[in-house]
Amino acid sequence: MPSPTRKAPPPLQVDTVRVVLAGTAAWAVALIVLLLLGDRVDRVWTWTCVAAIGLAALGLGIMRWQGHLNRRPSGGGPAEPAGPRTVSR
Repeated sequence: MPSPTRKAPPPLQVDTVRVVLAGTAAWAVALIVLLLLGDRVDRVWTWTCVAAIGLAALGLGIMRWQGHLNRRPSGGGPAEPAGPRTVSR
């Protein structure tokens, strides 16, 4: 197998939240157009838009949850529970 002649480029830094929000806005616009058209279009397209918006909301929730998990202290063990500490004697 020949070796690659060029080095692989570094990965791009992308703001995924902004990308998901832009896609969600596009689906929302499509939903509004379909609702304005009424019965002239098949309802499957309306439900497709609703499903896309719902999946985007789920994806944003998962991204938020994963971001929260990445900020926990990395001591190898479970994170300490929030609240006052008690000292036993």
